[in-house]
Amino acid sequence: MSIKNVTVIGTGIMGAPMARNIAKAGFKLTVWNRTRAKAEALSDVATIADDPQAAVANADAIVTMVDNSPIVTEIYFGKKGVVETAPSGALFIDMSSIQPAVARDHAQTLAKTEHRHLDAPVSGGEKGALEGALAIMAGGDPTDFTEAEELLSSMGRATHVGIHGAGQVAKLANQVIVAVTIGAVSEAMLLAQEGGCDPAALRDALMGGFATSRILDLHGERMVERNFLPGGPLELQLKDLENTLEVARAANLELPLTEKTRDAFHQLAHEMKMGRHDHAAYLLWLEAINPGKRLGSGETSAPPLKA
Repeated sequence: MSIKNVTVIGTGIMGAPMARNIAKAGFKLTVWNRTRAKAEALSDVATIADDPQAAVANADAIVTMVDNSPIVTEIYFGKKGVVETAPSGALFIDMSSIQPAVARDHAQTLAKTEHRHLDAPVSGGEKGALEGALAIMAGGDPTDFTEAEELLSSMGRATHVGIHGAGQVAKLANQVIVAVTIGAVSEAMLLAQEGGCDPAALRDALMGGFATSRILDLHGERMVERNFLPGGPLELQLKDLENTLEVARAANLELPLTEKTRDAFHQLAHEMKMGRHDHAAYLLWLEAINPGKRLGSGETSAPPLKA
C-alpha cells in the first residue's frame, strides 16, 4: 500500500513545519489542530479539517504530533476518536513523545481494528523541523516502516530501531543525553565566566574539540544570548525525563545523572514556574542556586511565567 494522502493532527511549534515539509514532498495533506488558527496557517499547502474524524476519512497515513500520552489516546480512541473513521489498513504514525508502554498498547489496540502503527518520535527541535532535518526513531513492523520511509524522510532522517515502543525508548535515551548535556554546558559556561573567560569566545573555542555537540552549538548560543523563548518547552523535557525514570525503574536501573537533572527541571517547572521556557533555561536554575552569579550581561528573553 503506497502512501499518498496524509493527515497531520497537531500543528504547533513542531507539527506545523513538519506538515509543511510533508506537503513540499508532494503528499496530499490534510491537517487538524485543536486551536484552529494554527491549522489555518497551513491553508496554502493543506486542506483544513473541521474535526479530527473528518481529517482522517481518506488518509493512508495519520501523523500525530501532540504533547503527551493522554492526548494521543483521546485522539485515537476517545469520544471523537479517529480510529472509527480511518480507512481499514491506515498507518498511524505517532511522532509525539509518550511512554513506551502506552505506544505498545496503542499498537495492539489498533491492530484489532485492522489499522497499523509506528511510534516515531523525533529530535532536533523547531530548527530541525523547519529544515526537514529531524532525527526520527521508529518502532514497529519493519514492513510498515519501509512503506512510511518516504513520508518520514520528508521530515528528516528516519531509522527503524526495533519493535513497537522501541522508538519511544530511543527518544528517551536521546532526551537523557540532551538534558544532561544542557546541564553540563550550563555549568561549564558559568564556571568559565567566573574564571575570567568570555562565554561567547569560550563556546567558539570549544567547537571542534571533544566537547563539540549540537547542544553546545545551539543551546550554548541561547545561554550566551539569554534567549529562553521556546524551542523545546522545558515542561516537555521534564515529561520525557519522568518517563525515562519510569522505564528505568521497570528495568531495575539506577540513572543518577538523569535523576539529578530531572530534579532541576522539576524545580524550574513547578517552583520557578518556567515550564514554558526553553529547556536551555536550566541555566536559570543554576544561577538561582548560585546567588549573584549570572551568565553574560544582556537582557533575558523569556515567555511569561506560568500561573
